[in-house]
Amino acid sequence: MESPDTDWADVRLHVVTGKGGTGKTTVAAALALALASGGRKVLLVEVEGRQGIAQIFDLPPLPYEERRIAVAPSGGDVYALAIDPEEAMLEYMEMFYGMRRAGRALTKMGIVDFATTVAPGFRDVLVTGKTTEAVRRRGKNGRRVYDAVVLDAPPTGRITRFLNVTKEVAGLARVGPIKNHSDLVSGVVKSPETAVHFVTLLEEMPVQETLDGIAELRAAGLPAGGIFINMVRRSLLPQAALDTAVKGRFDPEELALGLKAAGITDGSQADALAGALAEEVVEHAHRTELERAERETLAGAGLTRYELPLLADGVDLAGLYELAENMRTQGAA
Repeated sequence: MESPDTDWADVRLHVVTGKGGTGKTTVAAALALALASGGRKVLLVEVEGRQGIAQIFDLPPLPYEERRIAVAPSGGDVYALAIDPEEAMLEYMEMFYGMRRAGRALTKMGIVDFATTVAPGFRDVLVTGKTTEAVRRRGKNGRRVYDAVVLDAPPTGRITRFLNVTKEVAGLARVGPIKNHSDLVSGVVKSPETAVHFVTLLEEMPVQETLDGIAELRAAGLPAGGIFINMVRRSLLPQAALDTAVKGRFDPEELALGLKAAGITDGSQADALAGALAEEVVEHAHRTELERAERETLAGAGLTRYELPLLADGVDLAGLYELAENMRTQGAA
């Protein structure tokens, strides 16, 4: 593994992004559990309105408030927040303009949709602002309320624009509360306290999108974190057999003899079954070879890589805890 761009011990905001279908929300949820393990308090945030966190933890739709949703291994609590842009805007208007009551009237008129249509970056400022506030928040004892915050962020193709709030707000305001607010958000997002993690599969399109996302992130001066390679299927065959199959030298007759010797079948049935199995072996070998090539491609990004197994029974709560433990074992938390 390569050395990470950031020291995980200093990171308080873990942003998780990835191409659609790679399991981004699942990885974010498992990471929150892993980070909370051992008695820590972690907030898991979603911003896309899909209620993905509620589905993964088998809960009713989450309201716009922070609430505990899980107990982590060895103690520790995971809280969740599904950010609603309208509610975030009401908080924003009350905080900076004292206009919460008027704000409610404006939301009924569709002012949020209007504002974010005229200035698309404004919605991102609202939700990133709410997230970074949770990172900065301190209790009465002066300590941070949360040990870490995990943000289930938009997909890779939009992540740099989503996080680069200072640039997005530049056209909205050069002075005043909006500008000050965006500067405060940017100060957290671009600091060593933040790491942006990428979720991918060992397939050409997700890998290429991951590399493009990392390049865009670095060009914008945003902190790249680690790469989570999700749904990894382990090979059940020795490397020598895979190499032979890839080179087209795999002999079905050896399989047929083995099937007969094991008493599984005989005669023409053994030959037919061996032929079908041989095709499966060759296909598996080629897939394994392609995955090996994609691993090497990802290694070129120079980020720490973590491999998470494909769960045969799908991702339920037990599977989520299994992934969290896998992350801890690899040092991701």
